[in-house]
Amino acid sequence: MEKLTTYFANVKSEIQKVIFPTKVQVRQAFFAVFIVVTVISIFLALVDMFMSAGVMAVLGN
Repeated sequence: MEKLTTYFANVKSEIQKVIFPTKVQVRQAFFAVFIVVTVISIFLALVDMFMSAGVMAVLGN
């Protein structure tokens, strides 16, 4: 039982050291990720479109 008590005491001690992000930081990170994912998705869609057009031109369909 002593090990369990020690474990939870250590958990409490460590969780107090954690610096949680603020709402502003979370919002900024969300928008940064959203923009990067959107740009990459558009890029990949364009590459797919051009590659499909190229294959169609080669195959003559």
